[in-house]
Formats: sequence, C-alpha cells, structure tokens
Amino acid sequence: MESTLSEYLNSQDELVREAALALPHQFSQCSYALGPLRQAVYLCLTCPEARGLCAACSIACHTNHEQIELFPKRNFRCDCPTTSIAHNCTLHTKLEPENEGNQYGQNFKGLFCRCGRPYDAKTERETMIQCLACEDWFHESCCNLRERPTSREPSPAPPENLSSQNDPNHTETGDDAASEASSSGLPPPLISGDEYESFVCGSCVSRNTTLQRWAGTSGAMLVARDSPGSSWRRVSGPEAEEEVVQVDDNQASSSSGIKRPLSPSALDGPETKRAKGSSPIPHLAIPSCLAPPQHPLAATVMSNLNKSDPNSLGAGDIFLSLGFRDRWCHCHTCLPPLKAEPYLLDDEETYEPPDDPDSGLSLEELGMRALSRIPRDKALDGIHAFNAMRDDLVKFLRPFAQDGKVVNESDVHGFFASLKEAAAKKGRE
Repeated sequence: MESTLSEYLNSQDELVREAALALPHQFSQCSYALGPLRQAVYLCLTCPEARGLCAACSIACHTNHEQIELFPKRNFRCDCPTTSIAHNCTLHTKLEPENEGNQYGQNFKGLFCRCGRPYDAKTERETMIQCLACEDWFHESCCNLRERPTSREPSPAPPENLSSQNDPNHTETGDDAASEASSSGLPPPLISGDEYESFVCGSCVSRNTTLQRWAGTSGAMLVARDSPGSSWRRVSGPEAEEEVVQVDDNQASSSSGIKRPLSPSALDGPETKRAKGSSPIPHLAIPSCLAPPQHPLAATVMSNLNKSDPNSLGAGDIFLSLGFRDRWCHCHTCLPPLKAEPYLLDDEETYEPPDDPDSGLSLEELGMRALSRIPRDKALDGIHAFNAMRDDLVKFLRPFAQDGKVVNESDVHGFFASLKEAAAKKGRE
C-alpha cells in the first residue's frame, strides 16, 4: 500500500504516543531495596520457580519470558534478586536471601477464583473481581452474580465503531463501567460494577466478625437465596426495602473478559479519591454499636460459612458500596476486627516505578536528548552526518513533489540503499 511521507511520519508519532501510554514508567530499578510493598506482581512461566517479579524486573530481566500479570499484591517483595530464582537479576546484582515474608497462593500457579481456573484474556468471557482482603480474582458467576456462560470460546470481534476492552490493561482507565463492557452480550449481573467500591470474598468474610455483622446491609450487599432450589437475589437491607432480582438463564455470546479494578478509590478520579488520614470519623471507640440491622437471610448465610456446605444459600461474598470506610461503627466490638486488617479502614497506596522522563517525547526530541548525552566531538560529527543526509533526502524527494508523485516504500528503501552503498565505497577508499 502506498502512502505519503507525512502519513508515514504521523504513523511513527502515533506509535511513540502509544508506547508512552503503555510504558510510562522507568524500569531501571528493582523494587527489592524498598522492602515489602503493595505493588503489581508478575509470574514468570518460563522460569521453573513459582515466584513473583516486580514491574521493572518483568521488563528488564525476563523480557523474552512468558509471564502472567497477577496485579497488585500487598506486603510483597520482589523475588528476582533472591536465591529463590535461578535466573540472574540484571537490576539488583547482589544475591539476596529468599523472601520469607511473601505469601504465595494459587495465583502463583496461574490459577484464580474459588473454582481454581486459569485466566486467559483471549477466551475469558466474564468480568473478574479482585478481593480486597486476599487479592485473589473471582468470576462474577462464581460469586452468583450471573449464570456461568456455557462456552469460554472467544467471541467475534465487535464492530469497528464500538469500543472494546478485551485487554486486562484497560482496567486502569478509571471507569468502573469496564466491568460491564467485558461482559457485553451476557445478562446483567445482580449487582453492577458501579454499585460497589470493593469486594470481599466469603472466605475472607468468615475470618472477620465485623464484616459478618455488616453483611447484607445497604452498604455491604450480599447475594443469597432462600433455599437451595430458589433463585439468587441481592440482599441489601431490611426485607421491606430489598430488591429481588433473578439471574437470567439466557446465554449469549460476549466479548473477551477483563479483570475489574480492585477499587475506584485507587484510581485518579477526584470524586472517589480520599487523602490518607482525612476520614471524617476518627478511629476512636464509640460506646454504642451503630451497625444497621442485619437481614435474617444474611445472618443465616453468615452462620453457614464455616459449615460443610457453605454455598447452599450463598458464598458469603459482600460488595461494599462507595465510601464504606467512612461508615464503619467504631464501637469496642466493631473496631478491633477492622484494625486487624488496616485496608478496611484506610485506602492503600500501590507502588509504581518512577515516571520515565522520555515518555511522550517525539522521535526528534528523543534524538536530541540522546545527542546531548554523547561527547561533543562525536555529537558534532553526528550533526554534520545528519545534515548531509537531510540535504540528500530533500534532493531525492524534490522531483516527487514537483511531479505530484507518491513516495512508496520501495523508493525509500532505494534511497537508503544508495546511501549505504556510497558509505561503503567511501570506506574502501
């Protein structure tokens, strides 16, 4: 296909812009020296050890290896420079001991959710939700929000005039609607993504008495059913105020699945971002409990969590609505279990590598910055060589401009081949 020189240059500029959006950070420093952090973790499938890499090591040390992004994990220290991975770290060259404080759950085997299935963005049809507590990822159907799709084959690509979010990286756009976009074509879930800020799986709820006490209230919605044979419904307060919704059995094709962001509060939107320490409710004990009344069905589900068949009436997952951290009761009963898990009281920071100062620069700007970093005599030689090539290129393109001809790929290749031949001839002389 023929194209003009301006179109070619515009396409190169667009590639530079896309690269800046995809990789806006520097990847020159391993995060190991910073200690345990909440940070994005990557699993290298090529290396035999089931250990985690920081973002920088995933790029710099394991470039040609097959990897899975596990997304944020708290209190995690990069394993790349330790004795637990045989592959040498190129960023932190001192060999360090194994990280005894790291936790390695099923995600480090490439498995997710209570169903223990692997995640493949190309074939997954459902949105997946990250648990605020254990940070594992769960299918909406495994949380009883919808019926499980009958097939996990990839769906046809959407029309060109429709936006698609088939890539898990799109969860960083700051829009909770991404939860719905990934499951387009499927019946809507019982609780949509824009109705809750965070999700806590039933297993984590079972270990926290305050979460159990609040489950099924308006700020901590629950999905349950009255009997093993009845329809799933959302429980979100007193029975008189409760909305009953059935999961549609109709199965439809959809676009590939994505993973939903853990919490909008971790994104950049000013509406949901709250500065640390700015909670209007101080963390002090309050004499009387302010927890709202619990729905009887929610109480039954909570009492069944530790029994042999906890999923008969519900898995015990809760969906915390926006601003849940400001609504907790701080009485002597509710507060201690919350303090034991600080992320329930205060929003967390997730570490990101430093910004890349070269990100977003044009090819010309990148070239000038590279030129400024070399010795002056070599820089002057480079400038002279560039000016000579520019003059030759202008001379070569002038006839095309005068005759209104299109410069095609073979013309460009021919021009640079002639330059290469002239340089080789000059070298022989």
